[in-house]
Amino acid sequence: MSTNPSIAHEHSRHPQHEYHQHGHHRADRPVAAVNNFRLALSATLHCLIGCGSGEIVGMLIGMQLGLGNTETIILAVILGFVFGLGLGVLPLLRAGFSPLKALRTVVVAEAVGIAVMEAVDVAVILNIPGAIDAHFTDGYFWFGMAVALAAGYVAALPVNYLFIRAGIRHHH
Repeated sequence: MSTNPSIAHEHSRHPQHEYHQHGHHRADRPVAAVNNFRLALSATLHCLIGCGSGEIVGMLIGMQLGLGNTETIILAVILGFVFGLGLGVLPLLRAGFSPLKALRTVVVAEAVGIAVMEAVDVAVILNIPGAIDAHFTDGYFWFGMAVALAAGYVAALPVNYLFIRAGIRHHH
């Protein structure tokens, strides 16, 4: 297959023309990957704030009510999901989505990331000796929560990246 030198010359003078006409230029793939990774970092942080807040509230309520560890963890995970999904729904409601459509969109986009974060978070805190039994006034409790939430963040990041790259999830 021969190349017409005038066409090659034309593309070298106007590389942006090729991008707009065909939609993707090879040089833009790394930029898209970096942008997707930045979105994933931000989306996972967003998830961490919602899940972490819900979990901490759940742990505090469980401790105050004198619930056992299992009940407290269940309450913390439920509130982690509620806070995490709630934080995702708010921007969509502000953007004019109906409550049902906003909830449906967030559940599809964020539930897997939240589930991974919660599962890893709970597994880690249960495996830090004494962390789950420490009272919230004890620094060791907060150390355990910080380590567990950090592990949940690291575990959820690739999930969110893959979802963003696949177009299933977008950061709000």
